[in-house]
Amino acid sequence: MKTRFCSVLPLLLVVLLAPVRAASEGAATEPQWVPLFNGKDLSGFKREGAAAFWRIEDGVLVGENDAAKTGHYLWTEKAYGDFVLEFDVRWTTTTPRGVDTGIEMRQPRLQLQLGVSGSLRVDMTGSFYTGGKPAYPEAGQAKTAKELMHPEGQWNTFRIQAKGDTFTCWINGTKASEYTDPKFSGAAPLGLQIHGGVEMKVEFRNLRIAEQ
Repeated sequence: MKTRFCSVLPLLLVVLLAPVRAASEGAATEPQWVPLFNGKDLSGFKREGAAAFWRIEDGVLVGENDAAKTGHYLWTEKAYGDFVLEFDVRWTTTTPRGVDTGIEMRQPRLQLQLGVSGSLRVDMTGSFYTGGKPAYPEAGQAKTAKELMHPEGQWNTFRIQAKGDTFTCWINGTKASEYTDPKFSGAAPLGLQIHGGVEMKVEFRNLRIAEQ
């Protein structure tokens, strides 16, 4: 009887410890999130010139162009290399030009486009903009973005991962685009864009980031 008990004991320990191991592995893979925007003020962002373009309403960060349509970037004070960024964003088009915004990252500058491209005059939401030729490499285009997005004016959740030389975007939980380019390797502040020459308004909430 003692021999039989000893042979069963290792199996029993494996069964009992499996949930603990799974939980610890899940915790290890979950990003260590910190708020990028606290919902109250622009702490953590460079505020020079920001007051004319950015305001906070009920915990939402609102960006809107001025009368001269000069445009603005709201930069983080901290530079980021490898990271995961999540946020909710919404906008409503009020002119034929459409809303043109995005998230700037890395050095030299790479952007995740949100809204209508200034150069293409096409909605390139979820695509990566390099500023080169081509400006929107086909490999980094979010060709299913319209299918993944909620109707305009509703909140959409984006997730951006910059890891090594690869950049990935998810829209509302589904992978939308991925772009690989070793050129964009330098750590840099993140920037929220209000495009110049455009009458536009964009809203962000629940911005959080995890460095990797």
